Amino acid sequence: MSDKTDQTTILIVEDNVSNFVLMARMLGYMGMHCEWKTSGYEVVEYADTLPKIDLILMDIRLPYEDGYEALQKLREAATLKDIKVVAVTAYASEDQLQRSRAAGFDGFIGKPLDPDRFPTQIRRILAGEEVWEVE
Repeated sequence: MSDKTDQTTILIVEDNVSNFVLMARMLGYMGMHCEWKTSGYEVVEYADTLPKIDLILMDIRLPYEDGYEALQKLREAATLKDIKVVAVTAYASEDQLQRSRAAGFDGFIGKPLDPDRFPTQIRRILAGEEVWEVE
């Protein structure tokens, strides 16, 4: 087992515990480390405390600040602006996908997550490919 600094770290911003657990389990099976924040509020401050983040999976509908507001703050933060941020939402429609693209997200994955496709989607994103999938 490699030390933690070599491990892929994914920050999941999700207010629904069962959705977080599902993602964390799938990512855990892939050998990835997950961190969790339940709202977009203060996500920049929290992300800045982590030694490394390879990817942020951001729900769009969040309490206090939605995913769009949180993304804007991340893009304005010098230390975090280049981290890939992918929208993950149950409000998966072509309109939301286009709004997410226009807002500056690096990808879009609709819920419910498909356990057969999710690991491949994450690997593709981490490899630099774009993933924009409503279902």
